[in-house]
Amino acid sequence: MLNLSNLKPKIKKVPRVRRGRGLGSGRGAYSGRGIKGQKARTGGNIKPGFEGGRMPFMRQMPKRKGFRSPHPKSQIVSLVTIAKVFPDSSTVSPKTLLEKGLIGNKHWPVKIIDTIEVNRKLLFEGVKISSGAKMAIEKAGGTIATL
Repeated sequence: MLNLSNLKPKIKKVPRVRRGRGLGSGRGAYSGRGIKGQKARTGGNIKPGFEGGRMPFMRQMPKRKGFRSPHPKSQIVSLVTIAKVFPDSSTVSPKTLLEKGLIGNKHWPVKIIDTIEVNRKLLFEGVKISSGAKMAIEKAGGTIATL
């Protein structure tokens, strides 16, 4: 039966090691620091990457030029290819574009570009649209759902 007298903690506490308490303790004399030297002293810490004054390895390595943005670039799809692949009054979204094989990843942003006239009424959802493409879509009677 469970009562206050036989309660035990779920996780056992690891006993801390008491250093510098005599030879019999197993952690006496040098207290696990070895003999002399910078690392045996108090406050004798060496910064990460410090190699004793010589040119550190990381500074010897050549640096690569350029900049990589953390934001993925938009996948560009032409209005002409959309007009060829999608039938009239269908929905164009990243999911449907991926199914048709026009984009590689549905999680990256998609942008529709082109100024060519389209003869299909299409509904665009979850995609960015250039100003020229927007005019062409609205002229054809298509609709654009905002993001």
